[in-house]
Amino acid sequence: MDEDFALVAIHCSEEEYKLAYLLNLNLDLKLKRRKVDLDFTFKGIVVPFPIYDFEDTFSHNSFFLVKNKIRKEELMVAQAGGLFSLEVSNKSTIHYLLPEFKKVDYLLKIYSDLNREQLKDFVSKIYNIKQVISAYTIEISDVKSKNNLIFD
Repeated sequence: MDEDFALVAIHCSEEEYKLAYLLNLNLDLKLKRRKVDLDFTFKGIVVPFPIYDFEDTFSHNSFFLVKNKIRKEELMVAQAGGLFSLEVSNKSTIHYLLPEFKKVDYLLKIYSDLNREQLKDFVSKIYNIKQVISAYTIEISDVKSKNNLIFD
């Protein structure tokens, strides 16, 4: 592989803990949720992205699973005409870790020495998980928001 890491796009409607469990079960990984989420600030609003990681010290491979879409509920308060009346409403906004890939639900970042064929087999195993709709590699050169993929 030419890059330092491979990036796999995963389309799956399951919650992140369930996807992590399915990947662990089917790919012999041991993904665990980090105690601290990835926090990004969008227009003054802090948005936490849950991250799961696993470092295989035997094979020197590292895996990072992160949700690409986070729906954030924001409370909107506005004066509603009367002197003491307030109108309260919820506004739901979707924030993306990689905005250029809005259709992708999850990203799996892999640091390894897998060759292209091994990576293809690995992605095929993800795709064959019943709850996964689609899985494929993303060319790193197509990623505009590379800084959002720095997890350390």
